[in-house]
Amino acid sequence: MESRWRKAKMSLGLNLCVYVPRTLEGDDASSPNTASSTAALVSPVASSSSAATSTNTTPTAASAEQSSANGKVNGGGAGAGALMPTTPTPTSAGLRLSKSGSKSFKKTCAICLTTMKPGQGHALFTAECSHTFHFHCISANVKHGSSSCPVCRIKWKELPFRGPLPSDLPQGNVRINPVNGYQNGGHMNILRPLPRARSSGRLHHLATLLPDTDPSTFNDDEPLDLLCEEANDTQQGCLRTVEIKTYPEFTEVPENTSERNFTVLIHLKAPLAQHQQSSSNLGDGNGLSTTRAPVDLITVLDVSGSMAGTKLALLKRAMGFVIQNLGSSDRLSVIAFSSSARRLFPLRRMTESGRQQSLLAVNSLTSNGGTNIAEGLRKGSKVIEERQAKNPVCSIILLSDGQDTYTVSPTAGVHKGAPEYCALLPSTNGNQQVPVHVFGFGADHDSVSLHSISQTSGGTFSFIETEATIQDAFAQCIGGLLSVVAQGLHVKVESLHPDVHFGSIRSGSYSSRVSDDKRNGSIDVGDLYAEEERDFLVSVNVPPGYGETALLKVGCVYKNPLMKETVNMADVQVKISRPAFVSVQSVSIEVDRQKNRLHAAEVMAEARFSAERSDLTNTVALLEDCRRMIMGSASGQSGDRLCQALDAELKEMQDRMANRQRYEASGRAYVLSGLSSHSWQRATARGDSTNSESLIQAYQTSSMVDMLLRSQTMSRSSTPRPTPQMRHAKSFPARPQPR
Repeated sequence: MESRWRKAKMSLGLNLCVYVPRTLEGDDASSPNTASSTAALVSPVASSSSAATSTNTTPTAASAEQSSANGKVNGGGAGAGALMPTTPTPTSAGLRLSKSGSKSFKKTCAICLTTMKPGQGHALFTAECSHTFHFHCISANVKHGSSSCPVCRIKWKELPFRGPLPSDLPQGNVRINPVNGYQNGGHMNILRPLPRARSSGRLHHLATLLPDTDPSTFNDDEPLDLLCEEANDTQQGCLRTVEIKTYPEFTEVPENTSERNFTVLIHLKAPLAQHQQSSSNLGDGNGLSTTRAPVDLITVLDVSGSMAGTKLALLKRAMGFVIQNLGSSDRLSVIAFSSSARRLFPLRRMTESGRQQSLLAVNSLTSNGGTNIAEGLRKGSKVIEERQAKNPVCSIILLSDGQDTYTVSPTAGVHKGAPEYCALLPSTNGNQQVPVHVFGFGADHDSVSLHSISQTSGGTFSFIETEATIQDAFAQCIGGLLSVVAQGLHVKVESLHPDVHFGSIRSGSYSSRVSDDKRNGSIDVGDLYAEEERDFLVSVNVPPGYGETALLKVGCVYKNPLMKETVNMADVQVKISRPAFVSVQSVSIEVDRQKNRLHAAEVMAEARFSAERSDLTNTVALLEDCRRMIMGSASGQSGDRLCQALDAELKEMQDRMANRQRYEASGRAYVLSGLSSHSWQRATARGDSTNSESLIQAYQTSSMVDMLLRSQTMSRSSTPRPTPQMRHAKSFPARPQPR
């Protein structure tokens, strides 16, 4: 009978106790009932509501004073013999964090952000500072070197410690105390004092994963998946090619009439990404295989003191989402910066083991120190430039919530950005720029400098107004990066008539050129995500003519990153008819709406300069005049959705420029994010407003929408928030074919 009782106690209590090596703690294993501040304690209680009383009356527990200072672990509802996972996993729970010191069990773990309730199969740990976490989350945090509370940053005197597996326990050293309390909610002290000068094996393992100093060269990236590369090279069947369409401002011009500034719209659309259910190495971790190019992604994350608490917890969860949605051929490296910068790990393939190690490294992050953006950017660029192997697609994601307190002085106003940053931007092959997608977080970030980094590198600038939207912003960004179907796209424009000459090419932030003889032009578009669209306006003169006049031809060349081949698109000609008389000359809605978009972007830039001069009255008037002009245009009168979205965005900017305080807090960043979006014709995160929701969709692709909806599904709390209606195809009605 006694033997059976001992076996029952072992099966119930083994994983709720801790084995403390005699060499580290100096404890006598032969005296399991000795209460000592350096020994592991197990204190059963009758119920979760009377934890303090039961702790005091248990013979193996410490005194009441010590018990109140120590942390506590609440046993979960799973069988005691089952092992708890040691690696935090991305959660599908909500964003709301519980208030510090709450007595309710309906809290949210500040590390994984899932709801904490007894009886759900997870032990709970209440620290000496009264903050509660899942035991497997906080023990993983401690295992990676953290010895302070992730919420309040108080230095703990004793740490939660995970006991070894039964097979790891030496004979005669197993500690088992009777467990008389409820398994679903009982409190047990599972503590370990901070180690003395000598480091344990677990901390030594952490030092191997996260070295204190980075190597002199970052050439230790993980090799690419050669099997996957061979599979891509041998794929049968072609992806669809980039589509070119042209729209003249007027399809008919009288034969004896000449036009000096006749506008032609060049419209490009990237092909659709192909998806299939498969176990391919390009899968996204959810069983979905995509015929796409693999990515090298470097994330440069601000972990300064201002990121403490909820901000850092949500950033970790957002990074968990990114890690889980990268494929096994994608590679990730993480740079964390505060007063200095450190590479958490080299470029690593996101296989199952790669994901687990990356999650552990990210969850070990703590916040402290100042903000050294330039040092973080320098190390991120170093990872790219010194890598030994290269995936076809490469990009940097940079997030910061403050002013750079080390490299450059705090900036604001109308300057073009610090040159220190521009000199640190990465490039490949000596000339091809690597885009840096920048996320300015909160009201105190340096939106001007961050916008200049993105603008110079060819990336986008997003404004994250509240921490709850970090994951959604990242999701939208990687939804595009994981769907690149064209690289280095170059548009060529050539005159077809000896008297037709180019005036200008309005291409936003994309580099364009017109030859000296005004008969040839070009636009460097760069990379296109699946289904992305680009619109450029070319101004030409139209001479008199009869019957039909061929104005120009448009072609493009680009690289297919998946097939690794160059694609030359056939030229598309632009022609107009020349009747003797035109009764009604109707302007092309397509051309008119793009004119409105470019005009709105110009007014936004002018309004920002006016706001920086503190002339907010004039700023609001400029935006109002632009709204009136857009809605009175031909496309605005026709109910065009882009015009309606532009009107809503301009109205939002007026509201954010109502006074100087509002402009400083969010207006400047909102305007810069809008300028970035319009100049690159690419979706960005835009504050926390719902008024301009339709505008944000203007540049979204199906891949972005799918990833965003996946993020919102995972982030949905117990009280669902309104989810915007999103469409998987074009954001606006299909363009009519030219007559």
